[in-house]
Amino acid sequence: MVPWAEESAGAQRPCTQTREDGVSMFNEHLDEVVAGIARNYSAKEIFFTDPDRHFPNKKAVIGIIKDLRRVLFPRYFGDETPTGSRPEYFIGETLIRVEDSLRRELREALLFRGEEGTNADEVEARVDEICQNFFRKLPEIQRILLTDVQAAFDGDPAAQSKEEIIFSYPGFFAIFVYRIAHELYVQGVPLIPRIMTEYAHSGTGVDINAGAQVGEYFFIDHATGVVIGETTVIGSHVKVYQGVTLGALSTRAGQQLSGVKRHPTIEDNVTIYSNASVLGGETVVGEGAIIAGSAFVTSSIPKGARVSLKNQEVNVRQPGKKRDPKDWELC
Repeated sequence: MVPWAEESAGAQRPCTQTREDGVSMFNEHLDEVVAGIARNYSAKEIFFTDPDRHFPNKKAVIGIIKDLRRVLFPRYFGDETPTGSRPEYFIGETLIRVEDSLRRELREALLFRGEEGTNADEVEARVDEICQNFFRKLPEIQRILLTDVQAAFDGDPAAQSKEEIIFSYPGFFAIFVYRIAHELYVQGVPLIPRIMTEYAHSGTGVDINAGAQVGEYFFIDHATGVVIGETTVIGSHVKVYQGVTLGALSTRAGQQLSGVKRHPTIEDNVTIYSNASVLGGETVVGEGAIIAGSAFVTSSIPKGARVSLKNQEVNVRQPGKKRDPKDWELC
């Protein structure tokens, strides 16, 4: 019997199917299963058995996102009332809590990567640098996010107010998380930016890699299914619809493509309609271009161009009505 079973032998186990001799069919093979899983713990990907391995806490990272959202958009997502003459107290108190949590997770992330070594002073100096740069950027991040709110309001006739967009639009939430994560990405922080963007991805269906470069007044209409790759460059006043992919032509080379420009560049004032795919690191969509829904673009598009699908036909039949022989030609 494996050691853990001896320690928990007196513990009550759930009911399991038994053989005629009264021996549990589950218990009969349990030791073998436990031993097999324990052997797999030697894999480097399963690190909890190594006391020297470090990893940021996903729940804490999500908590940082939630606290920053409360600071940048107060009263939308919490009970605080930072009104009156001194909102600075609320801002300062919340940011102190965020900084404390972020510092802990940054230490874990840097130690996980191992490039900083195990020297505590070196790690602490790097954490100081990242935090200073990050918090100094927050007012600018907030300003840009307000342009994204404006873009959504201007671009969506169904939007009844800007407050509605901040409260409830999944596309805006995904952009918010991306803009926070991006500031950590550009400083070379491992893991944490990905945890942030995947948190937004899981809740909205929008997958924006933290490495993408996105300009002001960005609007994702309807959200769901949008994919924006790591080396994508997006200008200002760009609008994309659900299902749009800004991706790579091929990723068969795997890690050999790391750091290579493999996603497209979208210039200012471009609109890309639903389910269109724009692929390739050398693909540039020129300023003011419009990409029709379901288009598949793998080469550059000139400024002001209109891209649409060719020879699309729609055949409408009414149930019970005799089919005109000419209709067969449309199939």
